[in-house]
Amino acid sequence: MGLLVCLGIVALIGVLGFLALGIWQVQRLGWKQALIARVESRIHAEPVPAPGPAAWAAWAASAADEYRRVRLSGLFQRDRETFVQAVTERGGGYWLMTPLRTDAGFTVLVNRGFVTPEQRNQLTGAASASGGQVTIAQVPAAQITVTGLLRLSEPGGGFLRHNDPVADRWYSRDIAAIAAARGLGERGLGEVAPYFIDADATQGPAGFPVGGLTVLRFANNHLVYALTWFALALMLAAAATFVIRGECRLRRAVENEH
Repeated sequence: MGLLVCLGIVALIGVLGFLALGIWQVQRLGWKQALIARVESRIHAEPVPAPGPAAWAAWAASAADEYRRVRLSGLFQRDRETFVQAVTERGGGYWLMTPLRTDAGFTVLVNRGFVTPEQRNQLTGAASASGGQVTIAQVPAAQITVTGLLRLSEPGGGFLRHNDPVADRWYSRDIAAIAAARGLGERGLGEVAPYFIDADATQGPAGFPVGGLTVLRFANNHLVYALTWFALALMLAAAATFVIRGECRLRRAVENEH
């Protein structure tokens, strides 16, 4: 009986483990569905003012405002723009991150949208036409209102690629690193917000950058995972029961022969 007892204990531990994993996935399913519903309600809501310095401490602790639609007005600081490598539904290129000095006195990095490598050359003046034509980057600053989604900083870099501020190579929208590299918060630009804004689907005067490309798809396979764990628990319980009952019958048969 010692072997059967050990087998039963091992099977019970396995079944309980699979059940615990299944219950955990059910809990994750509820969390993910709530997240999706919350984001959906936020992206279709009326825009609210972007959080100012007084709200940053609480916001940073909870990140409760992510994907909220916000509106802010001010002046773009075009001489401090940053291009962050990106792959979108339009192919490979860059996010154009431009600091916006708000009317409230603080600075927010705004992801104005996607540009191709060729468009980046135009924006930086590398592809300006001959004859003294003014490039887009040289257009004087003007008061502007931006509406978009509030996003969290992306520190560090991309997959297997680290941001290199010295070489001006960026693979993620790391607010602190970009602010330090561009000297934001200096020369009267005010404090820099710990978030950035993904601008809505608007285009620049030349048809780019293209905004509104925020990816809002959330993988939600938790139900499949939960059913898998529950099925494994059921199969293990059935297999253990079959083996133990068979062994018990065999032992009774041997005892009856004697």
